[in-house]
Amino acid sequence: MIDEDYMRMAIDEAHRAEALDEVPIGAVVVYEPIDPATRRPLAEPQVIARACNLRETTRDPAGHAEFIALKQAAEHLGVWRLTGCTVYVTLEPCIMCAGLMHQARVDRCVYGAADPKAGALGTLYSVNADERLNHTFDVTPRVLDDECAALLRDFFAKKRKKRVNPS
Repeated sequence: MIDEDYMRMAIDEAHRAEALDEVPIGAVVVYEPIDPATRRPLAEPQVIARACNLRETTRDPAGHAEFIALKQAAEHLGVWRLTGCTVYVTLEPCIMCAGLMHQARVDRCVYGAADPKAGALGTLYSVNADERLNHTFDVTPRVLDDECAALLRDFFAKKRKKRVNPS
């Protein structure tokens, strides 16, 4: 599978969020264990976590899709250090989620739409590349960008329309 395939899984999660009347953001965590000496894969990549935004549903400020998925991944692996993991998320992570990726020591984040209001992996901040921190990680931006952005644009357009015409 390639980045676009995993991003489509994250988009499926975003649709699940939308069905719950949550902001349509989805995330998937893929684990690919690597031999530290040779940097060669030890096993096939596997999806170990999938989540969607649940802030409204759970009334939890940390209910972001990638935050939930990272917690699921840690539980699945039985460790807090998520080395060998790539996070796929439909919207560029905020400072909180980028900070969690840093703290969890993920290898990479792949995101869909850039976030001009809160993006912390290249748009407003570059938490992933800040060498003052004790861990940096790779970022692949704008995978299926148009599709991911359209989900958000359409969701908020419907919300605005409901406010104007509450029928």
